[in-house]
Amino acid sequence: MLITLLLSLFYLQQGFAQVQIPISGIVKDSNGVPLPGASVIEKNTTNGTITDFDGEFSIKVASKNSILLVSFIGYSNIEIKIGSQTKINVQLEEDAQNLNEVVLIGYGSQQRKAVSTAVAKVASEDFNQGAVGNSMDLIQGKVAGLQITRSGGNNPNSGVAIQLRGITSLTGSTSPLIVVDGIPGGNLDLLQQNDIESFDVLKDGAAAAIYGTRGTNGVILITTKKGKKGKSSFNYSTFLSRDFVNSKPEFLSASEFRQAITDGIISPNNDLGASTDIFDELVNESNLSQYHNFVASGGGETGTYRASVYYKDSQGIALENSREEFGIRGSFNQSGLNDKLNFASSVAVNFNDANLLGGGQFGIVTDWNPTAPIFAEPGGDLNNQGLYGFYQPENGYNPFSEYENRINQRKQFTFSGDMKLSYEVIPGFIASVFGSYQRNSWDDRYYRSSQDWAQYNPGSSYNGTGYAYKSSYLDYTQTIEPTITYNKDFDNSTLEFLGGYSYQYSTNENFSASNSGFTTDGFLDWNLGAGNAITDEDLPRPGLSSFKEDNTLIAYFTRVSYSYKDRYFIQGSVRHEGSSRFGANNKWATFPAISGAWVISDELFMDEVDFINNLKLRVGFGVTGNQGIPNYQSIVTLGTGGKYPIFVGDEATYYQTYGPVKNPNPDLKWETKKEFNIGLDFGLLSNRLTGALDVYTRKTEDLLLSYDVPQPPFVRSSIYTNVGDIINSGIELSLTYRIVDKGDFSWTADFAGSYQNNELSKLSNQIYAAQELYGGSIGNPGNLGNAIRNTEGGPIGDFYGKRFAGFTVDGKWLFHKADGTIGRASDMTEEDKAIIGNGLPKYYASLTNTFKYKNLDLTVFFRGKFKYDILNTVDLFYGNQNLLPGNVLNSALGEFSQINEAPQYSDYYLESGDFVKLDNVTLGYNFNLPDKSPFTGIRIFGSARNLATFTGYTGRDPEVQDTGLYPGIDDRNFYPRTITVTAGININF
Repeated sequence: MLITLLLSLFYLQQGFAQVQIPISGIVKDSNGVPLPGASVIEKNTTNGTITDFDGEFSIKVASKNSILLVSFIGYSNIEIKIGSQTKINVQLEEDAQNLNEVVLIGYGSQQRKAVSTAVAKVASEDFNQGAVGNSMDLIQGKVAGLQITRSGGNNPNSGVAIQLRGITSLTGSTSPLIVVDGIPGGNLDLLQQNDIESFDVLKDGAAAAIYGTRGTNGVILITTKKGKKGKSSFNYSTFLSRDFVNSKPEFLSASEFRQAITDGIISPNNDLGASTDIFDELVNESNLSQYHNFVASGGGETGTYRASVYYKDSQGIALENSREEFGIRGSFNQSGLNDKLNFASSVAVNFNDANLLGGGQFGIVTDWNPTAPIFAEPGGDLNNQGLYGFYQPENGYNPFSEYENRINQRKQFTFSGDMKLSYEVIPGFIASVFGSYQRNSWDDRYYRSSQDWAQYNPGSSYNGTGYAYKSSYLDYTQTIEPTITYNKDFDNSTLEFLGGYSYQYSTNENFSASNSGFTTDGFLDWNLGAGNAITDEDLPRPGLSSFKEDNTLIAYFTRVSYSYKDRYFIQGSVRHEGSSRFGANNKWATFPAISGAWVISDELFMDEVDFINNLKLRVGFGVTGNQGIPNYQSIVTLGTGGKYPIFVGDEATYYQTYGPVKNPNPDLKWETKKEFNIGLDFGLLSNRLTGALDVYTRKTEDLLLSYDVPQPPFVRSSIYTNVGDIINSGIELSLTYRIVDKGDFSWTADFAGSYQNNELSKLSNQIYAAQELYGGSIGNPGNLGNAIRNTEGGPIGDFYGKRFAGFTVDGKWLFHKADGTIGRASDMTEEDKAIIGNGLPKYYASLTNTFKYKNLDLTVFFRGKFKYDILNTVDLFYGNQNLLPGNVLNSALGEFSQINEAPQYSDYYLESGDFVKLDNVTLGYNFNLPDKSPFTGIRIFGSARNLATFTGYTGRDPEVQDTGLYPGIDDRNFYPRTITVTAGININF
């Protein structure tokens, strides 16, 4: 009986267990496109399925209380409670955080989820659009804590200043290490915007320590595009761009100058009879830049390839200011032996021709009399009318005479080649060797015609003859880095090991020669021996010089990464490195790092916190070095001195003497940075809001600086040695918020912001002493000295000068004195000066808005800097009537008309530099193409950069140099800021 009852209960239970609820549905992406292969699982069970080709699925669940977990790589997971539903349609949102995203970490890569250091990634789809002069412009404002500044405006021959997390050195390199496709010290000239796949920025010490002596300023890993398996494809991209001046200083026009003559402010003999806006004359109104890039790529089962060729002609807003270049980049990847053997190689070449003559002449607008003509025939009434048709100002120069009579050109060739061979010895164990060769060379030519004012003016020593100069430069770097890696998966954990050796040799050499005394311009600079200065000692002496230097860097490094339950991560690395640049007692140093991460959101106690989808805590500490100093600083080097005679009979031969030019320092070593970083990665509200918050503190020790020493015992009066410290701290925040994502329309906002503080905490020790570092020369007239003083124990970038107290009734300066009284300019002493401002921004922020509607996309990018001061040197010098009859600002006769004394540097000319720029607006359209079209994609776009600036600063542009020790000075010798308008097309076929 009991057995019968038990059997009955068993079969009854089985019957109830078999009563399941059938559920069916479809899974789509955010654009409504079906997702094949999406996972659909009944939560807390092994019951599951995947969607078919049409995104459809069917599954039976246990009850109405069951929960379906739907997931797909690259999308946020979603949970759905069954309830009374039998038909379920699911729309997955793209995971902006994308924990499966691959991030480069130096000598390797990791999934975003496993990264335990501060690493920021910017992919090509997020680059700044339109024409860029430098590849780093693509990510300007995109990475919190990374400052990229073009103080030279859109000059095609100027570079960018790059600084990550503040200032880390006094005399050494302050720019991050650039690594291009694994090549440390990669050349940015070889990178074109259409060839770059992504930037990975290693921001903290734990991430950068794997690069040891070059990691103190951070590391930027640049990955170029490679071929992909599948059908061969081609791409052609092109754009045209044009620059327009967006602001210029308002100097007196000819009519305003003449009105000042009428008003008795300027003497009538200063009216030279013409009307010239010299600024407008210097602008290249017809500038037009163009870019063309053609790519072929493809691959089969065992190999891929990509080759691109490009041409770029960049015309500056200034006359005689251009850069023409073309180049080739190719990459190849081949695998064999059942994919165990892999060979990859790439080559890049760039040729460019730069006209360097123009671009530096805009400072003349401050001196040019607006009634002076550009051209003046000899024999007229003008002073200094010149002999060859150009008027020559009495205290200046005529830039158009320079354009006519000078040549300043550089032709450059840059090459990079690399290869990597790897073999999987056993499963998970790979041995590799990477090698690269980089070569950069250029030839400069410079010529001043005999008709140039500098050659024939009354005070010239060239006596109306021509001058020629030629130089050549070459540097190359050889790198070889064998490595081994081992990856092993266990039941609940993963182990990754990296070990390697690095050898890098770099050298550079240059040669130059000059001569004068050319009585004909027929040879230009191509017949240096024809110059009479070789034999005519009344002419300036010919010049001849050559130089060569080199250095070697050797390192051993290792890194171990361990993860447990894909939730807890720890990583440690050590690099032991030696450099020929340092003293015999300190050739080698060790740079360790350790970091860990905890994915808090994967813990069971977070299951009920619905609004948090991802929460990861990161902590890291790393030690890095800086070897970015000149070669041979630790040893004695020789220089020339006087000559002494050796007599043979009555004839004397004079021999050159040589002596030491520096004191040796066998203890010279690296500047060392120790950095602690704590970070939080998060995804909230179904990952609609994602981001990262980092807080860091870093101390750079043993800063290198030249200190005064006694003679004797030292041979020279100074020595280059390690003494000082700098402390940096800051906060960085990156946010992405998918504001709207409905059907055909989406709106995503990306924010990057940072706060930083920099302190020069130490400059002296018991042996070497220094209290401050002065810099930021203001210059003449008036010999106003340096604007900035960096003091031991104080912040970097302090303006130091007089405190304005008003004017006397007759327009003379009044300043506050240290004792509380007020004095005239002549009463001021050094003790009366004080800290009056700071030129280093405290806050940086950017906001990118991306709108998409069907095939149309619009990007609106804002960027700003806050809490800093600017010294307006244009107002300081030219908003002052004392400079008349030289050209002055309109404000000299208006806002500053009360000033009746020579210019004085004080906080009167300091202004808040806070600004927000509408930095980029790009509108694009992707065409729908018929199935039989030979093209697979066509996109057209229009872009405008630097469209508008919102600021209280009264100068030309508040974006002045904000990197280095002496920031915040608006130099009166400027290159105009421009609005750049671009139109382009991208065709795939």
